[in-house]
Amino acid sequence: MMSKYHFFAMVNRMKLIDRWALMRNTSKENIAEHSHSVAVIAHALALIGNKKFGKDYDADRAAVLALYHDTTEVITGDMPTPVKYYNDNIKNVYKDIEAVAGERLLAMLPDEFRDDYRPVFEQQEADGELWKLVKAADKISALIKCVEENRMGNREFDLALKAQEEKIRAIDLPEVQYFSEHFLPSYYLTLDEHTK
Repeated sequence: MMSKYHFFAMVNRMKLIDRWALMRNTSKENIAEHSHSVAVIAHALALIGNKKFGKDYDADRAAVLALYHDTTEVITGDMPTPVKYYNDNIKNVYKDIEAVAGERLLAMLPDEFRDDYRPVFEQQEADGELWKLVKAADKISALIKCVEENRMGNREFDLALKAQEEKIRAIDLPEVQYFSEHFLPSYYLTLDEHTK
């Protein structure tokens, strides 16, 4: 009998997990869309670091780590940020839950592939600098969502927008500051303003 593995079918379910569940959204965003956004931005941050600041990032690896960074949420669901980070106890318990979810997903792969995917579920020391870029890209993606909602007149995101802008300003990575200065302003514009 042929073995059957469920990993990729589970990853495909990322499109079913909505983000920003506690807030009214003009446009829903799921974790598959979010992960794509984070992967694009993390890749860009790595390239910016390499070309503008003499870094030696593996941009492709940054993109892959970002692509899978929220995959465990197909098992856990998306825990809203105010809940997830309410206190250290909840934050630590949620990290443990994510680790168990990652192990469950890895168990859905053939043995010979598990070590290839393990680094996207368990942060490896060798990827430490890349994970910083992924976390920064995650925050930038959240800011972009807030900007989009704000531009559509959704006041539900007013405070989140200000909070995300402050978080981005506080990130001490020149790649992030470069992206913020040269690329973020475009997200505040309309399509007509982009194409003039």
